[in-house]
Amino acid sequence: MDVVEKSWEVQKDIEERVQRIGKGKYGRVIKMARKPSTDEYIKVVQITGLGLLLIGGVGFLIYWLMTYLPTYFG
Repeated sequence: MDVVEKSWEVQKDIEERVQRIGKGKYGRVIKMARKPSTDEYIKVVQITGLGLLLIGGVGFLIYWLMTYLPTYFG
């Protein structure tokens, strides 16, 4: 099999996969998906940022307690 025939097979395989995207298990979800509005996007970014700050703050508090509490009692 030469390079041209192999490339045609690869191209055909890719085209078949693209045609099946909306017909599998997740096809209904993909069809219902839409781009979020600016307001929705801003709210998601704010909530995600707040979660990052909260988790970071808890991690820093644990670090601080583990660093300074042993010297306070010892």
